[in-house]
Amino acid sequence: MLQNDSEQISPIPSASWREVVSRLIKSEMSKRKIKYDDLSRLLEELGTKQTAANLRNKINRGIMGADLLIQLVLVLNLQHLTPDMIREILATVDE
Repeated sequence: MLQNDSEQISPIPSASWREVVSRLIKSEMSKRKIKYDDLSRLLEELGTKQTAANLRNKINRGIMGADLLIQLVLVLNLQHLTPDMIREILATVDE
């Protein structure tokens, strides 16, 4: 598992990273009561066309381009993402 700066980092499977992305985005959507249709409209305001079904698929799989991830961070108004938050999510992925 991922350790602090001074400790060894163990390999983490790609599927775990995808699950972190999925859980992070879903959590932020839930906090803000944003549905996939809402997310689609918010992204369209940035000039990005994604259907609600397409977003649901990408977010559920945790697979998307970096550009879409950054746009989601922006429209969801994600203020803080720390290494500890990522470690916390990773710790629950394998449970």
